[in-house]
Amino acid sequence: MSREIRVRIAPSPTGDPHVGTAYTALFNYVFAKKHGGKFILRIEDTDQTRARASSEEQIFSSLKWLGLNWDEGPDCGGPYGPYRQSERLDIYREYTQKLVDSGHAYPCFCTAERLDRVRAEQKAQNLTTRYDGHCRNLSPDEVAKQKAAGTPHVIRLRVPTDGVTRFMDLLRDELQFDNERIDDQVLMKTDGFPTYHLANVVDDHLMKITHVIRAEEWISSTPKHALLYRAFGWEEPVFCHLPLLRNSDRSKISKRKNPVSLTYYRRAGMLPEAIVNFLALMGWSYGEDREIFTLNEMIEVFDLKKISIGGPVFDMVKLTWLNQHYMHKMDEDAFIHYIREEIFTKDFLRRLKPLALERMSRFEQFVDNNAFFFNGALDYKHIEVLPASKDKDAVRTMLYQLLEQLDELYDWQNKPLHDVLNAHREKIGWKPKDYFMTIRLIVTGRKDSPPLTESMELIGREMVRFRIRNFVDTVLA
Repeated sequence: MSREIRVRIAPSPTGDPHVGTAYTALFNYVFAKKHGGKFILRIEDTDQTRARASSEEQIFSSLKWLGLNWDEGPDCGGPYGPYRQSERLDIYREYTQKLVDSGHAYPCFCTAERLDRVRAEQKAQNLTTRYDGHCRNLSPDEVAKQKAAGTPHVIRLRVPTDGVTRFMDLLRDELQFDNERIDDQVLMKTDGFPTYHLANVVDDHLMKITHVIRAEEWISSTPKHALLYRAFGWEEPVFCHLPLLRNSDRSKISKRKNPVSLTYYRRAGMLPEAIVNFLALMGWSYGEDREIFTLNEMIEVFDLKKISIGGPVFDMVKLTWLNQHYMHKMDEDAFIHYIREEIFTKDFLRRLKPLALERMSRFEQFVDNNAFFFNGALDYKHIEVLPASKDKDAVRTMLYQLLEQLDELYDWQNKPLHDVLNAHREKIGWKPKDYFMTIRLIVTGRKDSPPLTESMELIGREMVRFRIRNFVDTVLA
């Protein structure tokens, strides 16, 4: 390979750092290091309604925890920055205008109501839902008139109406898509922010990305990206779409079946070496029937073409086995350091003190009284969680509704938690005693815990949500 290998990951800071992000990051990182190249972190925060600074910080923290350190990124800079898309808006506008000027893109003035109506009509006729080209051939005079009137508009890619778009995938050889099934994708939204498709292609080109290694769910978007590269007259990178992580039932991994937050696995006491080793086995084999190896050992023998495209199963039993192996390899100093720095941290104990002291008269009570602050899954065998007035279906429905709200709550503090729980209880009409005691028992495993929302704050977002889901999956199944 004559040119410098440059790869990237581009997560969106819109939620918890996902194991899928770590999985993709691992293969990008190893490929770059194998060939003496560069691994770039770019933050795709063009969805300003959902982007959160706290999520970005968790992405940084989680990847560094795993040892997947980047060479260029928002925090360390580099020659092709900025590396945060919200800071590159002028660049996207410039390149969007180039596409319009060349005829490869056009302004669309259709309202959301019209687009909804068109989609409904297409669905009713069992047609592929796509933009119908209503504004595709507007005259320059009509475009000027609409702009002069201040009519909101987007910019769309002008996709050929016939023929096929072909591209090569490193793991799948040539793939092709009929152009008549490719939508005239929106490139620039009315708010002046680009869509993923435009920003992705422009950034990858300007940052000199040589290999785009990402999940296979992006295969259907790749013809649009290939068309954009060709519209600009740019050389396309090598595309390589990794197999999706799967649950045991072969469905795409999701938080309903397995915890997907890297923060959860750290909170649950999984070692970074075990997670990296485990993710490396997802679709790739070291060889020699070897399952345990370090990141550096993986780099030594890595070959991107040896990734299997069969969907790897995210097996919690296997991950736990690997974690146990790495735990047993720890020497005494490493073991003690982990307990102190990851579990009984000064910050955590400082926050626990006012809650713990309410129910303590002797220090020997500390462990028993406060075990649920440190545990993972709880045992509900010896407690009656369901209120007498509610059956399993009612409790299950209540918990699913609550989870949806907790999943969107990022300000994980006492008052916001209290507000969410109160609003939810009032909405569904449960009695306070039934509602709060049910949640208390699920979250803490006991009736005599400290105040509920204070406890939830300290237990943490990942573990609270995990315990509720685990209760639904085990007790209410």
